[in-house]
Amino acid sequence: MHTTILTPAASVSKSYAEPRLHLSLASNGEEIAQAQRLRWEVFAEEQGARLAGNGLDQDDFDPWCDHLLVRDLSTDSVVGTYRILPPHRAYLLGRCYAETEFDLTPLEPLRSTMVELGRSCVHPDYRSGAVINLLWAGLARYMQKGGYQYLIGCPSISMADGGQLAASVYATLQAQHACPDALRTRPHCRLPLEAFTHAPDPALPPLIKGYARLGAWVCAEPAWDPDFNTADLLMLLPLARVAPRHLDRLLRCAA
Repeated sequence: MHTTILTPAASVSKSYAEPRLHLSLASNGEEIAQAQRLRWEVFAEEQGARLAGNGLDQDDFDPWCDHLLVRDLSTDSVVGTYRILPPHRAYLLGRCYAETEFDLTPLEPLRSTMVELGRSCVHPDYRSGAVINLLWAGLARYMQKGGYQYLIGCPSISMADGGQLAASVYATLQAQHACPDALRTRPHCRLPLEAFTHAPDPALPPLIKGYARLGAWVCAEPAWDPDFNTADLLMLLPLARVAPRHLDRLLRCAA
C-alpha cells in the first residue's frame, strides 16, 4: 500500500502489500470528477439514490469543498473519497450541508473551528478497511494542519428495512454517545422512532462505528433523507475527545 497525504507533490513515504493506495486531496477538476463518478456509482447505481445528473454526483457544495481521494495506483482509479467543507468556506457559502437536514443553531459557537465531512464513499471491492482507514488518517492530518477542533458529519443508515436498523442504531448511540444538552439539536424531517422496536446491540455501519470509536457524539434524532432513502445522524467529534493513541496512529498512517 502506498500513501501520500494531502498534496499531490508530497513524497511517497511508505510501501506495504498490494493494492498500492495513494492518499491526496484532489488538485483539479478531473480528479474531482473522478470522485463524483465514484459517488454516482455507489449512491445511485448501487444504493438506488435519486440524484440529479448523469453519471456524476454533483451538488452546490462541491465547488466549496476539498475532496480527499484514495487511489489504487495499479489501476489509477479513485476507490474512496470524502469531501471536506472548512469553516471559512462554509461562512462564505452561508451554510453547510448538514443544515439541509438539521437545525445547527446550538452548534453556532463551534463554527469557527468546525469542518464538515460528507459524501463518504468507498468502492465495493475495497471495503476491507484499508481505504476507510486512510480516509480517516487524511482527515486527522487535515484537522491538524488547519488547526481545526471539531468535525461534524451526517453518516447514513439504509432504510431498506423500513427504518428498524436506523432506530436501533440511534437508540444505542444515544445511550452511549449522547452529546451535552447544550449541543442537542433537531432534524427537519424526523424519523418516527416511536414506530419501531429497538433491537439490542445492532451492528453499527462501519462509518458510524468509526465515529463512535473516536469519541463522537450523536446530537439529534435521525433525519429521513427521501432522495437517498436513508436515515442520517448528526455526529459531532471534538478533536480533544480522540484518544492520543488513536490520533497518533492516524497521523502515522498519513505521514
